[in-house]
Amino acid sequence: MNGGDDVVAAAPSGPPVPLEWKFSQVFGERTAGEEVQEVDIISAIEFDKSGDHLATGDRGGRVVLFERTDTKDHGESRRDSERMDYSISRHPEFRYKTEFQSHEPEFDYLKSLEIEEKINKIRWCQIANGALFLLSTNDKTIKFWKVQEKKVKKVAEMNVDPSKTMGNGSIASSSNSSNPRPSLENGGYPDSDRSYNYLSPDFSFPPGGIPSLRLPVVSSHETSLVARCRRVYAHAHDYHINSISNNSDGETFISADDLRINLWNLEISSQSFNIVDVKPANMEDLTEVITSAEFHPTHCNTLAYSSSKGSIRLIDLRQSALCDSHAKLFEEQEAPGSRSFFTEIIASISDIKFGKDGRYILSRDYMTLKLWDINMDSGPVATYQVHEYLRPKLCDLYENDSIFDKFECCLSGDGLRVATGSYSNLFRVFGCAPGSTEATTLEASKNPMRRQVPTPSRPSRSLGNSITRVVRRGAENPGVDANGNSFDFTTKLLHLAWHPSENSIACAAANSLYMYYA
Repeated sequence: MNGGDDVVAAAPSGPPVPLEWKFSQVFGERTAGEEVQEVDIISAIEFDKSGDHLATGDRGGRVVLFERTDTKDHGESRRDSERMDYSISRHPEFRYKTEFQSHEPEFDYLKSLEIEEKINKIRWCQIANGALFLLSTNDKTIKFWKVQEKKVKKVAEMNVDPSKTMGNGSIASSSNSSNPRPSLENGGYPDSDRSYNYLSPDFSFPPGGIPSLRLPVVSSHETSLVARCRRVYAHAHDYHINSISNNSDGETFISADDLRINLWNLEISSQSFNIVDVKPANMEDLTEVITSAEFHPTHCNTLAYSSSKGSIRLIDLRQSALCDSHAKLFEEQEAPGSRSFFTEIIASISDIKFGKDGRYILSRDYMTLKLWDINMDSGPVATYQVHEYLRPKLCDLYENDSIFDKFECCLSGDGLRVATGSYSNLFRVFGCAPGSTEATTLEASKNPMRRQVPTPSRPSRSLGNSITRVVRRGAENPGVDANGNSFDFTTKLLHLAWHPSENSIACAAANSLYMYYA
C-alpha cells in the first residue's frame, strides 16, 4: 500500500486518538548565537530495555548516561510496562548520571588512515548485579563497558606529626634521621616489598606521654560511579562499522560494515565469525553495500540487514554458517518511468528497526518511512512521506551532500506509531494502526508544536486567502516547506529514540538532547 502524503496501513488494533506532544526537558541547551563545538554533537542515542536509563554518544568519543528519577515505585512501574498501559501519561524525568570517554582518536599506520573517535552506535546489554552494561562503537573498534557504583572508603589520619615518623607512617626520633634500612636483627621485614612500620631504636616518648593517640579509622563511605572497559573487539572490520545489535540470547551480538556482518560472543574478544559477506571477487563488480543490521527481538537465529539499493534481507542462522543466501527479500518495485539520476541515491536505506514483537520492520530511506510485515514480501504495508516538499530540491541537496544524510527511525513499544527526523530540527510522528491518519510535525525546541501553524507574511482579509497563499508560497519558494516555514539543511535531526513502554521520545539536535512526552 503506497500513496500520497502520510499514507497509513497495517499494524495491531483500531486507530488510536492522535497524541498531543509536550516538552519534557532538555540537556545541553544552547544559548542564542552560541557556537556548537564539533566534538559535542550527539551521534548516537539509545534507551535501555526498561526505559529507566538513556545513553548518548557524541563525536568526541564520550558516552553520557541519564537515569530516570520520576518512577514512583520500581515494582509498580515494572507492572505498568508489562501491562503496556499507554493511558498512563506520567511525565518522565531524567537526570544526568555519569559520563566517560569511550573512544580516542587513532591512526592506522598500515593504511595511513585516521580513525575518528565519533560514537556510531550504542547498545544496552542486560543489567546484572546492579551494574549497567553497554556496547559502543566508532568506525573500527567496539568496546564493552561496565558502569557500577563503587564505595570509596575515607580513612581518618593519625594525630602524630608526620615529620617525626620513619618508614611508612612510623614514629621516629628527629635525632636519628640517617637510621639505616632495618635488618632482620633489628626487627625489619625480610620481604623488600613490605611497608616498614617501626619505632626508631632511640625513640623516647615526650614528657607526660602522648595524651591521646588517634588510630586510623574509616570515617565515611562515599559512592562514585566507575565505568570500566571490560572488553575491546578490534581488527575485525576493513570498512566502517555502521551497526551493532544485541542478540536476545544475551550472549552474542553482531557488528556490520559496508560489506560484512560479524557475529561475536560477548565473552570472547579475540575472534568473531563472519556470517554475511557481500564483497565481490572484483571490487569493480560492487553494486550495493550493507547500510544497517539488526537482530530479531525474540528469535535469536534471525536477523535483518538493509542495503543501499533499498532492499531488506531476512536471514536465518540455522540454514548455514555463511548466510550468503537470504530467507526472505523485501523490496519495493520501481514504478515504470519514474527513474531519475537520484532514484538509487534516495532509495538507500539508512536505518531499520524491528517492532517489539518482531512482526514488523520499519525502514527509513531519504524521503520516506516504510513499514514491512515479515510475512509479506511483496512490498511495504505502509509508506509515509517524511519531507516530500524537498523532492524538487534534490539537485541542491546533492550539491551540498545533504542527500547522503543518514536519518534514523523508531517505533513505539505498542507498535501503533513510528517516528523519524528531518531538517530544520523537525521530526515527524505517524500513526500506523489501520484507519489512523495521525501525522504530526514537531520541532526540537521547548515549543514542539510551533512549526505546525502556518504564519502569513502579511494580514489578510479572509482565512481562505491566507491558507492558499501559504501553500502557494511553499510551492513557489524553494526555501520553504508546505506550511510556509523556511527549512535549514544545516540543522538536521538524525538521531532519536522512543521509550520502550511509554509515549516518550528523546531526540538529538546538534549538542542538545530534547525529550517529549504525550
